[in-house]
Amino acid sequence: MTVTTDRPAAEAVLLSEGHDGPAPEAEIVTDLLRRALPVVPAPIVIGAIVAGTDGALSAGVGVALVFANFIAAAASLAWAARINLGVLMGVSLFGYLLRISAMFGAVFLLRDLDWIHVGVLGCTIVVMHLGLLAWELKYVSASLAHPALKPSKTKEPAA
Repeated sequence: MTVTTDRPAAEAVLLSEGHDGPAPEAEIVTDLLRRALPVVPAPIVIGAIVAGTDGALSAGVGVALVFANFIAAAASLAWAARINLGVLMGVSLFGYLLRISAMFGAVFLLRDLDWIHVGVLGCTIVVMHLGLLAWELKYVSASLAHPALKPSKTKEPAA
């Protein structure tokens, strides 16, 4: 039995080759974290209001976990893109599952510490992730991949 495909052979070669160009993943995460830094005091203050010093510390740990997750995502995707696109796709899916599992494991290990307020930690992780992803959706995706590719607003002369 033979399988036929409409895909040209060049597309199959493309999937087997790595990408040697710039790594937009690192630029996206750097931009994301730079824009998130001014917001970091908010969850810490809210955590302090909700649960005192333990809440502030828990919120700080939550922010650190979210930042670590985004940094790990960028590093793993940039690494996989240099190998080939098949590895990039696998790392995209399974890397996400691995990072979320690692975050769950970190929360699981930290939950019994006296100074961890699990509710504040969990809310901080969820809200920071959703907030940063919403920012990325609005600003990064709208700029055609990453900030360096943002379309210019110059008008072309009429023909």
